[in-house]
Amino acid sequence: MNHFSYAGIGPGRGRRLLPEPRPAERGQWPKLEAALAVVNRDVTATLPGQDPLILMVQPVHEASAPGAFDRDQVYVAMSDGRWHGNPVNACDLEEDDPPEPDDAATVLHVVADAAQSTVVELRRQVWPVCWEHKIGMHPRPAGTEGDWYEGATDAAGPPVWWCRGDRNGGGHDVALVGELAVTLPGRQRRALRPDEHRRSRRRAAGDPGQG
Repeated sequence: MNHFSYAGIGPGRGRRLLPEPRPAERGQWPKLEAALAVVNRDVTATLPGQDPLILMVQPVHEASAPGAFDRDQVYVAMSDGRWHGNPVNACDLEEDDPPEPDDAATVLHVVADAAQSTVVELRRQVWPVCWEHKIGMHPRPAGTEGDWYEGATDAAGPPVWWCRGDRNGGGHDVALVGELAVTLPGRQRRALRPDEHRRSRRRAAGDPGQG
């Protein structure tokens, strides 16, 4: 986890503070912002009282050590700026590489995974949970088999929250990332803000006018 600046200390080096992390400027990372807005729908639906997650930027130090990231690092963080896990942007770019992946599904998968890491570690709880099997879920492409692994290239479905099922198997896609509200028990669905409830139902029905 990173939240504060830290000092580099070693033989022949004085103590120096690294740049403070800062919230990402609006519009600086449009694809990451769009993906996080989708993931935050699931945060709002399943974690009552939790503020939306934000993007935090750890600026690169002008005298970074060899092998260190050569660009600012972007993380999915709690509203107070704390995070856990890996950056969600490309930090070691080759020449002409874009700073954000071109594929929206890839960006959403990466951001959902980072959000889960931050929430689980900093709230000390499993998130999100499959209401049928009462166990944690993980983001993966839709329609994958139980033996799918990160980095497999044979799955191109949109990111979903996937549950491994019970001890006898039965892994299944639970909901598209961003659509967990429609999977909640009735009482919890009714407890959502009316406007969020309506938006969730319309998105699930495929209404293109709902963002």
